Amino acid sequence: MPLLTPYKMGHLELSHRVVLAPLTRCRSYGNVPQPHATVYYSQRATKGGLLIAEATGVSATAQGWYPETPGIWTQEQVEAWKPIVDAVHRKGAFFFCQIWHVGRVSTNEMQPDGQAPISSTDKQISPDAEFGVVYSKPRRLRTEEIPGIVDDFRRAARNAIEAGFDGVEIHGAHGYLLEQFMKDGTNDRDDEYGGSLENRCRFAVEVIDAVVHEVGADRVGVRLSPFIDFVECADSNPVALGEYMVQQLNRHEGLLYCHMVEPRMTNVVDGSRQIPHGLLPFRQAFNGTFIAAGGYDQEEGNKVVDDHYTDLVAYGRLFLANPDLPRRFELGAPLNEYNRATFITQDPVIGYTDYPFYEDNHV
Repeated sequence: MPLLTPYKMGHLELSHRVVLAPLTRCRSYGNVPQPHATVYYSQRATKGGLLIAEATGVSATAQGWYPETPGIWTQEQVEAWKPIVDAVHRKGAFFFCQIWHVGRVSTNEMQPDGQAPISSTDKQISPDAEFGVVYSKPRRLRTEEIPGIVDDFRRAARNAIEAGFDGVEIHGAHGYLLEQFMKDGTNDRDDEYGGSLENRCRFAVEVIDAVVHEVGADRVGVRLSPFIDFVECADSNPVALGEYMVQQLNRHEGLLYCHMVEPRMTNVVDGSRQIPHGLLPFRQAFNGTFIAAGGYDQEEGNKVVDDHYTDLVAYGRLFLANPDLPRRFELGAPLNEYNRATFITQDPVIGYTDYPFYEDNHV
């Protein structure tokens, strides 16, 4: 079974290719990771497995409308992460911290002193009827402010290593701050951070450069989603954007991995879902480990590894609901159904650490 074959990712010896995708779970009260996260992550840790932590804020301004998300900009947060990381390591797994800044995907209430969220633009996101969110009008970052945000990412990466993480994943996907600069649908700047593709990507490239310089390329991964239009953040030429960013990653010899999200799944005539498989050009161009994400099941994951379309496959909802997902794949066991209503609640147990292991029910 290709998903369960070993893989050497840089200096890390993985025992299988099933990765826990970064999943916002909204259970870090006051932006401080909690003891129940120790249970959650260690449940999903296997010897030689790779876990990517939920998106973790780089500063007080990084917080979005998602309540109770963790941060890693204060010493209190660093200390709170340490026992969580230790628990994962005791199971023999590797653990990366995804660092993010949501930019304009926020409200004044979520920001320090009620200030406006920062972004590449002052264009406001339309209200989200599904989630009942009214986003606040953002403030366009001044050119001279941008190095300070780059430094926030650098400091967060250093803090993550201090907390014991094996590395960091820079969140450059899903309409958050880095993508707000990268994509021409949201970047309407006329300074050196706007206009051309190179200029729009400059901020993201500076963040990557700073983080690599701080912790080393072999401890850095980057997540990108050029095809995804989320929170009104789209690009008119996603292939060119993805190709350019892969070229920038390749500038850093030994950069550990590129983690990309497939285009949205499409529904075919019979109602089944079909993954578009649009990542091959980027996988072929990238020099390091490639991780694909976006609605994979076991069969599809095995196929794309076997076809050398990707090296590793990140699983979100399936891993959320099945803490022993690699083991279930190995046994061909049925999977727990996930409950979408409990994905981002604040309950420390329900929908978080109470999904059963297969062998608990089948002794």
